[in-house]
Amino acid sequence: MPETDTSPTTAAPMGRRERKKAATRQAIADAALRLFLARGYDDVGIREIADAADVSTTTLFKHFPVKEALVFDEEADQETRLLCAVRDRPQGQSIPGALCEHALRLRLVTADGDARFTAFLRLVDNTPALRDYLHAMWLRHADALARVIAEESGLPPGDPACTAMAHFALEAPRAAHGRDDPREAIKRAFALLENGWTAIDSDH
Repeated sequence: MPETDTSPTTAAPMGRRERKKAATRQAIADAALRLFLARGYDDVGIREIADAADVSTTTLFKHFPVKEALVFDEEADQETRLLCAVRDRPQGQSIPGALCEHALRLRLVTADGDARFTAFLRLVDNTPALRDYLHAMWLRHADALARVIAEESGLPPGDPACTAMAHFALEAPRAAHGRDDPREAIKRAFALLENGWTAIDSDH
C-alpha cells in the first residue's frame, strides 16, 4: 500500500532477522500491488503473487493471512500513528483537534496528484472486497482509540462518549473521500466533535 500518513514515526533499530522479514514482507506487498494495478484484484491469484515475490505461498500467508491484507500492509503502523496523535498532542490541543490533524495527514483522503496513489484509490474504490476490508480495518482500531481517549480524558474505560468519538474520528476520512474539497469536509466533520451540533447548526 502506498504511504498513507505523512506524520513521522520512530522505531527501534531492527536486527538482521527482523530486517530480512520486513524486506520479504515489503517485496510481497509490492508484487501484489503491482499485479493488482495491472490486471485487477480479482484476476490475480495468491500463487502468482508468491511467484512474483520469489517466495512460497506458505511464506506469503505468514505475512498476510488474507488476500485483502496484501493491499493494506501498513495496518499496524496506522494504529500506532493514530494512538500517538492523541497521546503526543501538544499541550492545550483538544483530542478532537489532534484527531482532525491526524485525519488531514492521511493520504487516503486525497491522492494530491500522485498518479500511483490515484491508481491505488481507484483499485480500492472499484473492488467491493477491498472497500469492505478498508472499512473494517479502520473500525478495528476503534476499541484501542476509545481506550486512549478515555485515559487522556480521565474517564472510565468503556465510557460511551469515548467510544462514540473513536468511531466518528475513524469514519470522518472515509466520509470525506470523493468530495470536491476533502480537507474542508474533514474539518467540518471534526468541528461537530469539537463544538457540538449547536455550533454546526448555527452556521445556517
